[in-house]
Amino acid sequence: MIAKLKHFSPKETKNNKSLWHVIDATDKTLGRLASEISVILMGKDKPDYIPHQMSGDFVVIINSSNVKVTGKKLQQKTYITHSTRPGSTKEKKYSELLNDNPGYIISHAVKGMLPKNKLGAKMLKRLKVYPNSEHPHEAQLIWSEKINKS
Repeated sequence: MIAKLKHFSPKETKNNKSLWHVIDATDKTLGRLASEISVILMGKDKPDYIPHQMSGDFVVIINSSNVKVTGKKLQQKTYITHSTRPGSTKEKKYSELLNDNPGYIISHAVKGMLPKNKLGAKMLKRLKVYPNSEHPHEAQLIWSEKINKS
């Protein structure tokens, strides 16, 4: 006789505490950094990863203005925005954007690596990017370290 196995789908727990990670972007390559961040945001680094649940952690990126790119991307890479209105296309070079809004560069790269659905949008809200080493999340980091030790 063949035993029938029931399908098991774990439920999202209310006491699922998300940890906080700080990553220094100084001298890290943009794409490799973005893939590392997206894995943490999705929760793929945890043994209890479930694709349809929020199992990832919060990520704080510091020194985003010091991120590196390879090749000629510093001069050639362009970011295009469009609001679907005629004539609203705007282009900015990577070098201009690095001076104006370095956080957008990393969040844009990470957004491309996350799922393209409502869950991906929730994951992206857990990403905090700062151009220098100062950030307002010290209390969460201290709490996260206490949870890790226990």
